Amino acid sequence: MNFQWLPLLCWWLQVVKGNIIQEQLGTFSEIFHFLPGQIWNSDCETKELPDISKKDANPLEAWSFLIQDGYQEILSWYCSVHECCKSGDCRLIHNITGLDHDLSKKLHGQHLAKEVVVKAVKGFLATKNPEKALALSFHGWSGTGKNFVAKMIADNLYRDGLRSECVHFYIAPFHFPNANLVDVYKTQLQQFILTAVQQCKRSLFIFDEAEKLHQGLIDAIKPYIDHYDHVDGVDFRKSMFIFLSNIGGNSINRVTLEFWRAGRNREEIAMKNLEHRIQREATISEGGFAHSGLVAENLIDFFIPFLPLEYKHVKLCVRDALRSRGIKYEVDILDEVAKGMLYVPKAEKLYSAQGCKSVSQRVNFFLP
Repeated sequence: MNFQWLPLLCWWLQVVKGNIIQEQLGTFSEIFHFLPGQIWNSDCETKELPDISKKDANPLEAWSFLIQDGYQEILSWYCSVHECCKSGDCRLIHNITGLDHDLSKKLHGQHLAKEVVVKAVKGFLATKNPEKALALSFHGWSGTGKNFVAKMIADNLYRDGLRSECVHFYIAPFHFPNANLVDVYKTQLQQFILTAVQQCKRSLFIFDEAEKLHQGLIDAIKPYIDHYDHVDGVDFRKSMFIFLSNIGGNSINRVTLEFWRAGRNREEIAMKNLEHRIQREATISEGGFAHSGLVAENLIDFFIPFLPLEYKHVKLCVRDALRSRGIKYEVDILDEVAKGMLYVPKAEKLYSAQGCKSVSQRVNFFLP
């Protein structure tokens, strides 16, 4: 190991000694939390040696200098006492094969979502220097799989899934309930996103019930999704934003029903049949997307439709719920649970009004 950086370390310890270390540096856990951000996120630009003898100086800046001067040595030492991976950031797994498999085997009746999500995410991750953050907007009735797919993305891109420190999940009416506090929410949200991306360049932000975001709040996110190299000194172009919304659900269902009445297979429905309809509906709807710069300036990369689920899809959801619990079942129970759901329109009774949302709870009723 090359110890060229060791004299600098000794200098740092000599300047910041005794109680000053305790007061300014804190515990060694701070170093462990600081080092990954520097090792994983640093561009290794040359900086002047920090003067941490000043009262208001940050001693951690010295570590940044040492890392840049002896990157490999610091990395080797850090990995000897902390978890490291070949990819550089153990929090990321980027398992596109797993995502494709999960969408194929666990998501039912959503050929458009499966195709677009895999291609969009795969292409984005394969781009070394993307022009902007990836922004996806999922649209459709409740229970059609929007949250389910968002969870699959998190599970296959991050080691700890939704629990990863790189993944951030917001529920609009829960996290931003008061319309009178929009300005406060804007400031808080911007600061949180800024801090999150500083700690993890490949951060994922999920906004559930996005149509219930107060008007103007969603544009607080706009600078981070736009085509900027840096915002407040931070590069957001490797982060991802996913919006989940019921907006466009009726238009999606109407088109799906028209295809059925014309004797056409639902798999014949293409993005061109739905995406622009959803985008138009988003711009005129009440709530978060109305008059939003994200939509008006075409910063949403894909408006992804989730089609209404038919009886056969509900049966598959029942099957999956039973298998996930390791329960042996008779085929009859699939029909029994599926028949208990409400189907619309009244005449045709084609589509489950609640999708597969209550399936796991309804299964309990039919178990011995």
